[in-house]
Amino acid sequence: MIYVCYPKCTTCKKAMKWLDDNNISYEIRDIKENNPSYDELVEWYKKSGLPLKRFFNTSGLIYRSMNLKDKLSEMTEDEQLKLLATDGMLVKRPILVNDDIVLVGFKEAEWEAIK
Repeated sequence: MIYVCYPKCTTCKKAMKWLDDNNISYEIRDIKENNPSYDELVEWYKKSGLPLKRFFNTSGLIYRSMNLKDKLSEMTEDEQLKLLATDGMLVKRPILVNDDIVLVGFKEAEWEAIK
C-alpha cells in the first residue's frame, strides 16, 4: 500500500496515526519530492470512482494563485490530469493506494473500508 502525503500537513499526520493505530502497513511517498505522474493520476482517478475535482488541493496556495476554481470547468479531464502531474502541491492529500482502493483526503469513515 502506498501512502502519498506531505509530511508537514496536519491531516496527513492524523491519517498516518490512524494507519499506525490500525496496524496497516504502508510505504510513505512525499508528494512534494515525488509528485504522482500523469499515468499514476489517470489510473488512480479511474480506480477511485471520484470526481476529478476531488484530486485537487482546493485549499492550497497554488490552486488559489492559479485561480483554478474558475478555470477547471473550462479544462478537459486530460488537461486537468496533466496539470495535477506538474506539482504535488496541487494534489489533494493524503492519498492511499492499494490494488483495489484509492482514497483521497482523510475521512475516517471512508478509510474504515481498508481494514
